Amino acid sequence: MLLYLLDLFGVAVFAVSGAIVAARKRFDLLGIAVIATVTAIGGGTIRDVLLNRHPVFWIKDPAYLAVILGAATLTVVYMVFRKPPQVWLLIADALGLALFTISGAQVAEDQHLPGVIVVVMGTITGSAGGLLRDVLGAEVPLVLRQTDLYATAAIAGATTYLVLQAVGVDRTPAALTGMVTVVGLRLAAIFWKLRLPVVFAPDDEVRKPDPPS
Repeated sequence: MLLYLLDLFGVAVFAVSGAIVAARKRFDLLGIAVIATVTAIGGGTIRDVLLNRHPVFWIKDPAYLAVILGAATLTVVYMVFRKPPQVWLLIADALGLALFTISGAQVAEDQHLPGVIVVVMGTITGSAGGLLRDVLGAEVPLVLRQTDLYATAAIAGATTYLVLQAVGVDRTPAALTGMVTVVGLRLAAIFWKLRLPVVFAPDDEVRKPDPPS
């Protein structure tokens, strides 16, 4: 029950981040609802399709859609009166990433899949919704930005979750620790500018014209 409530909370915070992005892009109310929904359930939908889980989680339990629309509505009402700080979007996104990464890993784990697949599915669940949000909002996705640890944080959190269980830690404490790992890495990347090394390929040499014969 606790993990289900955390999953709903993850849907809510991702919906908030989607609604903020859509409102800043001056989308209409339908556009805000669409972006909030895609952000909140996009990653989980891709995961369920890849794992051949039917029906997809939000079709099986429409409470997810109700939470999304409720969170988006409250966000819009708040933004009518006050402008949310940019840091709110980043923190909301970090919380959603953490919650969805671990819940996605658990879905794959329950199907007795190999550890590497569990990590991949957790990462997809956590990051794909934000990627779709940014693409639809005409932004460079957070997952691809040079200055952000995003998918890396999800990978680290899902891996921590699996390793802790392998050494005997119960599932719930392992899940919470994995979430803390994701949030910690994301916030560290935001506030302390942590990033992965960047590889620069040399530019192609400009071909000089052949000398006149």
